[in-house]
Amino acid sequence: MLDFTASPGETDARHDQLFAGDSLGVYVHFPWCLAKCPYCDFLSVVGERDTIPHATYADAVIAELAFRSAELRSRRIHSIFFGGGTPSLWDPNQLGRVLAAILDAFPHARSSLEITAECNPSSFDFDRARHLLDVGVNRFSIGIQGLDAQRLQFLGRLHDRDQGLTAVEVALASGARSVSADLIYGVAGQTAAEAASEASVIASLGVHHMSAYALTIEEGTRFGALARTGQLPLLPDSAVADSFCSVHETLEQKGLGHYEISNFSKPDFESVHNQGYWLGRDYLGLGCGAWGTLQSQGQRSRYRNCQNPERYLAWRTSSTSPDPTLLGAIETIDAKTALSERILLGLRLQRGIRLEREAHELGVDPMTHGRARALKKLMTRGQLIQEGEWLRIPASSWLFADGIIAELL
Repeated sequence: MLDFTASPGETDARHDQLFAGDSLGVYVHFPWCLAKCPYCDFLSVVGERDTIPHATYADAVIAELAFRSAELRSRRIHSIFFGGGTPSLWDPNQLGRVLAAILDAFPHARSSLEITAECNPSSFDFDRARHLLDVGVNRFSIGIQGLDAQRLQFLGRLHDRDQGLTAVEVALASGARSVSADLIYGVAGQTAAEAASEASVIASLGVHHMSAYALTIEEGTRFGALARTGQLPLLPDSAVADSFCSVHETLEQKGLGHYEISNFSKPDFESVHNQGYWLGRDYLGLGCGAWGTLQSQGQRSRYRNCQNPERYLAWRTSSTSPDPTLLGAIETIDAKTALSERILLGLRLQRGIRLEREAHELGVDPMTHGRARALKKLMTRGQLIQEGEWLRIPASSWLFADGIIAELL
């Protein structure tokens, strides 16, 4: 039975202050990777480090920043996240140029700003870690994903067990404020005990945060194509559920609290940037293929930049009036949709959501007839708990979270 030692749903003044008002996250996408992992559905293109247009790409991101940030300068940012792709492939000096431009564009950034760079063991060492810290990064997220040689090969990873563990150790020794490690479990042939053992080994290194994801098969990936034709070996759902519980118990024993369905942390080391997503806060997306969601003049919109790196590079010469094709797709998000998204993501958090407050902020009624009926049924089953203004899924029902949330939507 899953359980928590902390009181779930309790209010947190520090948390509320962090995401108060018009707080904004900034995401920068770096699309290049040394290889494309077969499970990955993020935009990425294969390229060697010396073939990547490091400076030109930084110029384009800075030009996009100038275009997009003109109306946002008064807003306070709570986090900056360099994701990918593999940002540890980017020349740290060029990443630093982009980071400096962001900080200049947002003079009201919070004093203890979380600045994360995703790094893969195959492109990360102590010199690179120190260089990234020197340009302003203070948090590393290491994509270790697993420790077993056969499963790492199955997942398309370029590193082995020792390289993965060394990358985490290097990040910890570098002086970074926080280090996170990613782990994928639920891979064919893996037992729950093996998943827990891998989680234990990584946690024992002293990481501040871990993201532990069950392998998910996405459309548009090589695994997706194999699954459609029955050629991909998969674990049964019951075995994946056993691994979820075993990883939970192991990481809780290691002092990493299970604060979101796929995320664990030591106290006060929760991912600020990802919490912004889960809470439905605005974020500015920069870079090739980046998504962003912003509120402007009472209208909330989601956009995605063009997904072709060569086309995106044209932005470096067009900051004042970019080619419309660079802007990609734009979607208007009405208040009811925004509330549904906050329910969808917020109920993944251990603390849950303050449904009435969220609805009031968006100016909509939180209780449609169907939602009120579903809420009563789920609370009767014990799959939802109301504590004051907080609504949450108890840990014992997290395995059924997708279905519970679907009923509310």
